[in-house]
Amino acid sequence: MAFDRLFTPFTVAGMELRNRVVMLPMSTGFIEPDETVGERFIRFYEARAEGGAGLIIIPFTPMRDGGHVEPGLFDDRFIPATRRLTDRIHDAGARVAAQLILSYFVILKGDTPELVGPSPVVNRLFRTAPRELTLDEIRLIVAEFGRAARRAREGGCDAVEVLVAAGYILNRFLSPISNARTDDYGGSPENRMRIILDVIDRIRAEAGEDFPIICRLNVEEQMPGGLTITDAKPVLEALERHGVALINTYTGWHESPIPTVAPSLPKGAFAHLSQQIKAFCNLPVIASNRINDPATAEAILAGGKADLIGMGRALIADPELPNKARDGRTAEITPCLACSNCLAQIMSALYQTRPGAGSVRSLCSVNPLAGREWEPPPAAPARKKRVFVVGGGPGGMTAATVAAARGHDVTVFDAAGAPGGRLVAAALPPFKEEIRNLIESQYVRAQKAGVRFRFDHPVDPGFVEREKPDALVLATGADPLRLPVPGVNGPNVVLAEDVLTGRRAARGRVAVIGGGSVGCEMAEFLLERGVADVTVLEMLGRMADNVVPTYRPFFLGRLKAGGVKFSIRTTVTGITDGGVNVEREGGADFVPADTVILAAGYKADPLKIEAFRQAAPEVHAVGDCVQARAIQEAVEEGFAVGAAL
Repeated sequence: MAFDRLFTPFTVAGMELRNRVVMLPMSTGFIEPDETVGERFIRFYEARAEGGAGLIIIPFTPMRDGGHVEPGLFDDRFIPATRRLTDRIHDAGARVAAQLILSYFVILKGDTPELVGPSPVVNRLFRTAPRELTLDEIRLIVAEFGRAARRAREGGCDAVEVLVAAGYILNRFLSPISNARTDDYGGSPENRMRIILDVIDRIRAEAGEDFPIICRLNVEEQMPGGLTITDAKPVLEALERHGVALINTYTGWHESPIPTVAPSLPKGAFAHLSQQIKAFCNLPVIASNRINDPATAEAILAGGKADLIGMGRALIADPELPNKARDGRTAEITPCLACSNCLAQIMSALYQTRPGAGSVRSLCSVNPLAGREWEPPPAAPARKKRVFVVGGGPGGMTAATVAAARGHDVTVFDAAGAPGGRLVAAALPPFKEEIRNLIESQYVRAQKAGVRFRFDHPVDPGFVEREKPDALVLATGADPLRLPVPGVNGPNVVLAEDVLTGRRAARGRVAVIGGGSVGCEMAEFLLERGVADVTVLEMLGRMADNVVPTYRPFFLGRLKAGGVKFSIRTTVTGITDGGVNVEREGGADFVPADTVILAAGYKADPLKIEAFRQAAPEVHAVGDCVQARAIQEAVEEGFAVGAAL
């Protein structure tokens, strides 16, 4: 389809954008040890500018916070590196705005970060109350925002964005949940928004009346007792009066009971908020949250719900998304899985409260080059090789694509009739459709690179020896783990993968053995199909322990609401026709079940690799056949092998 609206230029406050795609600000941790912008950081954003984004918003901290997650703008020493960054982005055709982000911690004296806020109302993330900011400290924060905006302009930024969202400090001043002050900065809505308006006025005074100001505003807090979309109207009117040029919509706090970054959210789930904001004010509006494909973006624009489209993690997954959409190559777009892996890395860093808590890399499950754009690309090989790849899962497909793109002659063999490997079953539980999109994208990109495919073709060492490839890449996956307990081979015992694919059915009362992501997704799959009695048994002390912490509470909450029963610290000792014998802390017990589903994970078989060791001059193994893990590890290993062949 054509994306005429998405690729129509747009001008805001004199800032001309080549299209409507806005890369939203995301903390990456790709900064230098001294909190400056280096080549790694520059190349990350330059790649997104080269990929076609119209406006790129980059988070900077206006005050020292000890987190070492965003680059600094709290000193003039940051200006030269910022200028190098903006020059490179401009050369690639995009505009750039500096988001000024003050999260939870600030260094106000010495070198110790402090958890601060408008009032000593308990911060649920840290389970402690922040220290209440004094009036002098509020004035200092306002002044530092102004000075940081001036540095942003001197560093070549086209605009500045003020973050009033996520439950961060400015958001907590605005919210009645966290602001219990009785002075000029608390109480009435006018007082609660005072610090925000002070910041905006100071920015205009320091950076100039003609420097565009964006406000990323939490227009619906998704918190009990928090601000709603209706409460946003007077805030928007005040922002407009004080010279804000553009509204970047946001919803939720990090501790909100409703997720904002999750695969369970429909695409464009919060576009109705930007639509309502457009009715409240005369300012242009950016829609955001769960917009990761051009069709969704175009539909939002066509429906008049926003003027610009914010994409964040979608552009981490595929920096070329805009160009691919513009050129009609949508099938090649690498989809963001909304797995929250990148967010979890950053949030874990924010929980650290000491200066220089450690380097952070915002990892992407589907893009092994995220944060590594500054590294030299894989070189062309000295000699073209004939390469066989056994297995069409994420690791094998990545290895094949990279090797073929470098010039090798690559063939993928798979015993199944289609690509995907274990991802085929992984795409079947609720809210996992992006995995299906990943399979299709990998297949299209591999074909474009020149990879040939032979499906329904099992491969054994003898075949490889007869065909004599120069290199062999094993990506054969892992096998479902069967517990060594009596009754495990009984007629009422089935594998999770067989239930997902429809090869076996689950009936009556169901016990799922294994409470990791596979077992819990199995439980949700059963709920969707009307199975009412589901019990998940887990040997460890936590359910879904391998699910990222930013998504886990929402995931388990859905299962509990659906009636799934959980049993942790439960060891299976045997399976009978009527259920499962277990050992709990209280002793022996029995869980009645008509169907028992094995979802205890997968186990690699090293003998499979050893059988092929002498079959080719060069043998590599990637993904689950080495060790059962997640998509990210398979993709990274596949890339490394494909680049080294």
